[in-house]
Amino acid sequence: MADIKAIGDQLVELTVKEVNELADYLKETHGIEPAAMAAPAAAAGGAGGGEDAAEAKSTFDVILTSAGAAKLQVVKAVKELTGLGLKEAKELVDGAPKAVKEGVAKDEAEALKKQLEEAGAEVELK
Repeated sequence: MADIKAIGDQLVELTVKEVNELADYLKETHGIEPAAMAAPAAAAGGAGGGEDAAEAKSTFDVILTSAGAAKLQVVKAVKELTGLGLKEAKELVDGAPKAVKEGVAKDEAEALKKQLEEAGAEVELK
């Protein structure tokens, strides 16, 4: 069996370019797409019962779809809103579309979306 910790450590060290290459490889060779991996988790959560379904609707993921023209302003906003370091915030913005925050309340998600859009980013709530 593979050493899960070693694989995890290797994944964390990947550059954005390498992550894209890995995604392409997984898609072409194994038919695995990142969006397709999230679908089974959502389906499993929805099958849990009414309580889980109600909870899923009360939390949102804030997804950065594009940095827009003012990339530097968006990086600064992401850094400020998430508490990430400058390098990590830049990598998140460069890797768009990507989740800025996950599982947040509707009010907080809308506030984050508004702040990011004011910085010039394109954002969606899921």
